[in-house]
Amino acid sequence: MGQATTFTLEVPTRNRCEFVDVTRRVQAVVDQAVADWAGVDTGTVICYVPHTTAGITIQENADPDVVHDVLWKLEQLIPKNEHAYRHAEGNTDSHIKASMMGSSVTVLVSGGKLVFGTWQGIYFTEFDGPRTRRMIVKIIAD
Repeated sequence: MGQATTFTLEVPTRNRCEFVDVTRRVQAVVDQAVADWAGVDTGTVICYVPHTTAGITIQENADPDVVHDVLWKLEQLIPKNEHAYRHAEGNTDSHIKASMMGSSVTVLVSGGKLVFGTWQGIYFTEFDGPRTRRMIVKIIAD
């Protein structure tokens, strides 16, 4: 296994539920690692969210209506004020939604660039904001 480095990024959110496109920020830390490792430009990136009411996913980033529709459908499936919730903090829906998104994504790096399909991007998913959150990005060179 090659070199590895870890970055911690702050992700401010403005709404209770939102998707924040962090693709460019992740690419920026990959650019920094490639510059630091002179000549090493392939590997893997792991983005990890250490929160129980936020998550991360890969989703379409060309049409903003897609993330709007995903948030809308999540709210329909998992409403905030479900009468059967028992968690005293009142954010059970946030925990469920975060579990559905997951806490990490893995993206390949080739030629110093994140490898995506045509319309893909990385989204930090907030379900209990607004807050300032953390996202840990680990880059592992081949």
